[in-house]
Amino acid sequence: MGMCFPCPGESAPPSPNLEEKRAKLAEAAERRQKEAASRGIQDVQSVEEKRKKKEKIEKQMATSGPPPAGGLRWTVS
Repeated sequence: MGMCFPCPGESAPPSPNLEEKRAKLAEAAERRQKEAASRGIQDVQSVEEKRKKKEKIEKQMATSGPPPAGGLRWTVS
């Protein structure tokens, strides 16, 4: 069980062939890429609205200047 040393008197389990391992990893990567590409963007309008809103907020922050030097002020009563 797990990755431990073989018991004395037993032979070590066969290690996986590196070529086979690379091939399997490549296939899995290709499969993930195809799945991600097939999903695509479901609601293009929503994405555009979010992008525009984000740009508007960033523009407002850039034009408003730096925040006041004092930051948040806490009063203890």
